[in-house]
Amino acid sequence: MRYMEYPRRLKDVIEELSREESYQSVCHRHHPDQPMPSSRVLGEIVDLLREIIFPGYFGESSTRAESIRYYQGVNVEKLYELLRQQIYAGLCFDCKMANQKDLWMRKEKAAEITLKFIEKLPQIRRLLATDVEAAYLGDPAAQSTAEVIFCYPAIRAITNYRIAHALLELGVPLIPRIISEMAHSETGIDIHPRARIGHHFTIDHGTGVVIGATSIIGNHVKIYQGVTLGAKSFPLDENGNPIKGIDRHPIVEDNVIIYAQATILGRIRVGANSIIGGNVWLTTSVPPNSKILQEKYRHSGFMDGDGI
Repeated sequence: MRYMEYPRRLKDVIEELSREESYQSVCHRHHPDQPMPSSRVLGEIVDLLREIIFPGYFGESSTRAESIRYYQGVNVEKLYELLRQQIYAGLCFDCKMANQKDLWMRKEKAAEITLKFIEKLPQIRRLLATDVEAAYLGDPAAQSTAEVIFCYPAIRAITNYRIAHALLELGVPLIPRIISEMAHSETGIDIHPRARIGHHFTIDHGTGVVIGATSIIGNHVKIYQGVTLGAKSFPLDENGNPIKGIDRHPIVEDNVIIYAQATILGRIRVGANSIIGGNVWLTTSVPPNSKILQEKYRHSGFMDGDGI
């Protein structure tokens, strides 16, 4: 192939890529004054939040009593500036030719939301401390809470979830989902930021866990790898489109254990203090104190002990 053919062939590709019918379904149009969210900056924000929430474990923060206030102050100030800009970008994402007054109002709203989120950080830390405790106490292989914080993918995923959930509660669009999907990519644990999860929550091993958007999980719940809290097939409207915004995922009450590869579907309720065995497919509610096992093992006595 002659070198002189390259410009023509590249020009043909550029021309095709530039046709409106080629890109209109995958193109996001935004005003030049409207910033776009940045996955890179959001990753920096999440790392900074880990440093603030778990001082001494991440970043360069000192845990000496005489200097920790200074380091926390520096980090919180930096967090405010970075997060404010990203929340503003999220608020602008669906703007349609917004005027300068509208953009100014969104900037003001982003600043207020950022402050409200930062005010939630002590509570987020308290919740994550219970999750760390649950992971440590629930895993005989864990040597210390430090190992749990440093190494366990569940804590990384749950941290992202609690950050994203707090932002979603404050009305931030798009940004929470980006943050939760970062953890999904890193850990294989998929927790929708809209799910509601109580304290002392832990995921053992974690890979392949899916927790849907309208799931409600109580306190002191433990799930294992491969568990799905999902939805049945979507109901359709008169035009054949899925009806969105309805509660379609399970409710898991307090002190429930769900073992590996269990699949729990639909708006059903798993009663408190229940045990759901591995590989169970569950589509109906179960009362408190239930023990749901695979039928083929129930009669043989296998898995009847406390160590399932």
